[in-house]
Amino acid sequence: MLDLIAKINSAVNGVVWGIPMLILIIGTGIYMTLRTKVFQITYAKHVTAETIGGVFKKGSHVKNSKEKASISQFQALCTALAATIGVGNIAGVAAAIAAGGPGAVFWMWLSAFFGMMTNFSENVLGIYYRRKNAHGEWCGGAMYYLRDGLGAKKGCERIGKVLAVLFSVFCILASFGIGNMSQVNTIAGNITSVFKIQALDRTLTIGSAEINLYALIVGILLMILAGLVIVGGIKRIAQFTEKFVPFMACAYIIGALIVFIVNITKVGEVFGAIFSFAFGFKAVGGAAIGLAVKAAVTWGFKRGVFSNEAGLGSSVMVHSASNVIEPVMQGMWGIFEVFADTIVVCTLTAFSILSTGLIDLQTGEMISANEKTALVSEAFGTVFNFGGLNIGGAFIAIAILLFAFSTVLGWSYYGTKAWEFLFGTKATIIYKVIFVVFIVFGATMSLDLAWDISDTFNGLMALPNLIGVLALSGTVIKITRNYVARTFQGSKEAPMLSAFDDIQAEQEAKLKAQKQ
Repeated sequence: MLDLIAKINSAVNGVVWGIPMLILIIGTGIYMTLRTKVFQITYAKHVTAETIGGVFKKGSHVKNSKEKASISQFQALCTALAATIGVGNIAGVAAAIAAGGPGAVFWMWLSAFFGMMTNFSENVLGIYYRRKNAHGEWCGGAMYYLRDGLGAKKGCERIGKVLAVLFSVFCILASFGIGNMSQVNTIAGNITSVFKIQALDRTLTIGSAEINLYALIVGILLMILAGLVIVGGIKRIAQFTEKFVPFMACAYIIGALIVFIVNITKVGEVFGAIFSFAFGFKAVGGAAIGLAVKAAVTWGFKRGVFSNEAGLGSSVMVHSASNVIEPVMQGMWGIFEVFADTIVVCTLTAFSILSTGLIDLQTGEMISANEKTALVSEAFGTVFNFGGLNIGGAFIAIAILLFAFSTVLGWSYYGTKAWEFLFGTKATIIYKVIFVVFIVFGATMSLDLAWDISDTFNGLMALPNLIGVLALSGTVIKITRNYVARTFQGSKEAPMLSAFDDIQAEQEAKLKAQKQ
């Protein structure tokens, strides 16, 4: 039975994460980039000033929320980054380089560039079609703009509702796999292998199952920690990630920058290899060039999308919970999110691998026998190694623990909102309890098949979401033009803040009060 499930999943996964789907995801980003006249470049200065720049302004509403039931824009970003900055930024980048060569990094950058506008569009729609639940919390995401946006179009009411339900189901299933058990399994595996405790490294037999005692203890501790945060809801998750994510990201970035500085003389050679291999310039023969470019493009795009999740419709759910008034404002946070995740964090990981002699930059062949996280550990170990003690390996193990745990917190919120859409606000406590309990299973089980299946469901989320983004692209453009006209051209036209009259009036009043 398991073999049959594995074969079926492999076939579906090949389609979900195959070339056609990657073309659809990247194509949507290209389409929205062109339709917004390359907004991410044209208004780059404004995006920077209104997002991360706003965090450092005194009295800024960007970092603080006066509304009890909503979170600030910065908290929304941190929670979204908690879910996206994860194992993919370490293991995913290493896997892309190992399979697609140094050139995969270039295509990862390209996917991020266009993915910025996919994420922008998702967030704009998320804010425009969001509603409030029984607790006064904002609820938004692909399921809402599919049901209320696409569903409002002539003859699309049924298809909008069906796609909204499918998206929610795929999101819940993915949250237990890729957002929970797979992440926890990675944490337990790293802790038990790097920080060895002989007294705990023994097997318990429970019924017919054999469980490692050390992994079980790790799982129980993680369950308690996660439970304290997750059961408290979005406010507690946001308060935690607001402090946790900047520290986590900065620690990893500083470590990677030290590796960068130590190997600064390799900068020209590394970037030369990235661009050369991206277009197959170093491959010999026409067929070899084609295969080299195909591998680089496929792995670069695949891991780029997997890393920043642009097009999957996941992070828009937490962005929609912010205290923002302008849909375009939260859209700009989506641009920054992709930039921080892929252009900054993934690039530093890639440079660490390529600059430390683990890959032949002339041929693109692997010199190291390691792969995924072990490859990055080895790269950091070339710099952080004192008296034979590989501090770099321990550093990466801790980074993976922090990244993976933050991913669990972020995805718990995504799953909660999808569950709420299907079963109502009161039923969310059921999901939260089940989600927290599954953390223990994740720490103690062999999850190769579970990872593969959840990877498939994660990708399946993209299909209904992208249908919604493309079908409502005209709405995104109208909202963006409205914002640009009012912000840069002095237009007095009414702002486009919500698809619903009551929320539109409420938000307009807030906007006027904010400007006074």
